[in-house]
Amino acid sequence: MAAPFLSSPLQLTSTSPILFTKVTHTNQIQLNQRTTTTCTSNKLRLHRRSAAAGTAVTDQTEGREEVLLNPSPEEEKREEVVDYDWTEEWYPLYLTRDVPDDSPLGLTVFDRQIVLYRDGEGTLRCYEDRCPHRLAKLSEGQLIDGRLECLYHGWQFEGDGKCVKIPQLPASAKIPKVACVKTYEVKDSQGVVWVWMSTKTPPDTEKLPWFENFARPGFYDISGVHELPYDHSILLENLMDPAHVPISHDRTDFTAKREDAQPLVFEVTERTNRGFAGTWGREKEGGKGSNLLRFSAPCVLQNNREFEGKDGVKNYFSGLFLCRPTGQGKSMLIVRFGVTKRSPLVQVLPLWFWHQNACKVFEQDMGFLSSQNEVLMKEKVPTKELYLNLKSSDTWVAEYRKWMDKVGHGMPYHFGHRTISLPKVPPVVEHAPAGLIAGLSASYPAKGGIGTMQAPNLANRYFRHVIHCRSCSKVIKSFELWKNILSGTAVALTALAILVVSRQWKAVLLGSAALSSAAAYACLRAIQMNTNNFIRAHRRL
Repeated sequence: MAAPFLSSPLQLTSTSPILFTKVTHTNQIQLNQRTTTTCTSNKLRLHRRSAAAGTAVTDQTEGREEVLLNPSPEEEKREEVVDYDWTEEWYPLYLTRDVPDDSPLGLTVFDRQIVLYRDGEGTLRCYEDRCPHRLAKLSEGQLIDGRLECLYHGWQFEGDGKCVKIPQLPASAKIPKVACVKTYEVKDSQGVVWVWMSTKTPPDTEKLPWFENFARPGFYDISGVHELPYDHSILLENLMDPAHVPISHDRTDFTAKREDAQPLVFEVTERTNRGFAGTWGREKEGGKGSNLLRFSAPCVLQNNREFEGKDGVKNYFSGLFLCRPTGQGKSMLIVRFGVTKRSPLVQVLPLWFWHQNACKVFEQDMGFLSSQNEVLMKEKVPTKELYLNLKSSDTWVAEYRKWMDKVGHGMPYHFGHRTISLPKVPPVVEHAPAGLIAGLSASYPAKGGIGTMQAPNLANRYFRHVIHCRSCSKVIKSFELWKNILSGTAVALTALAILVVSRQWKAVLLGSAALSSAAAYACLRAIQMNTNNFIRAHRRL
């Protein structure tokens, strides 16, 4: 993903390191005086087995340098498994500014469903998303006088999860103490709501992430929330991968260009049980590691850069990616680009423009990332059996999957480099409403049509971003209102032009009607920019 904030270009990355073994994949055959190259599945399996064993597979070509990443048998023996409990971590839930004031918000972390809301005093509360009465979702409820009410039978909860009202209970009866909900600790830190998922271990504030750049005076950021239809580990891989940016996002913004695709140079500078860090740069620029990447457990990725302006003042850039697992084949991302020195474009263009551009970037990746997720679930083998990681592009990807080998046993499911644990709980599928409502919902998914709030579709920009973004929701409503006003004005002016006799007045009225129609069309285009998916030109029907 590219960043529009800098006057000089910067591209973010996603890769992880394993060690490389020499492998080449050319099987040459002579046919009709022409040489063609074939790569059979048996050949690929031979290469992967050999790479996994730490041996070299070569052909008749000489002078080739090692290009693939894989650890030697000695290194794999040294790889350790560490104690890890996924619940004893802070997970990013939402941008604080986007948490609704008047309704509960249903969210998930892995396979646990939780509900977030603000009570009557504005304090953030988080419960298990399940009423103790008959297991109805509390996130489908409403807020009454600062209390969370289940819409099934009207039970109300407040504060630490205590039930304070049961309408069906006799006046003389006391509310049972067991009529309470499980609570989770939440913290608002640097504009993000975090949740501690363990109900047994007290929250560890030392693990709560803190980002130095975002605390700098004058630091400006553009942040957004995106819900995505693939696993959080695949999302993190993608965000760690700078090599894909010139190809996948060619000309999407002002930095990504296809002709800039090239070998990259990586250096891992730190490995711990809680993540890794390193530098990366372009080979043709001498491989200087001006980009600093850091991954921290459980799902935090940042790419930082320092640069000097013409005035000699040091400026700071951060690309921060907070990835939350939201169930099998789903994830939610809080993406934050920030800088101490803004480019003129950032100061001129509105926030919704940058948000829709970010949506476009994710849509460009969505097709192949979703298919990657499907293959991992279908094959049911570790990534070393499937990936061909390159030394010059995939170092962070390999490093991340090796970290998963260390800690994956403490997660509900994981895909590591050499280990794997499949989900034990079937995925939750939200079904659409039936009949006419379902048909209308499917016909107008991006516009928030009838029934769509009961049938979310993560392949659609409206549900991936707009419903999670207070500013974009308001902008779309405003554009919709102005579109209707301007359209009505154009019709009225045209009708008046027909009725008046004076040619001069006809010209004025028709000209005004034309301007109103043009403005209404501009509003329509703005709505489409915020709600319609990006489709590559070569795939358009």
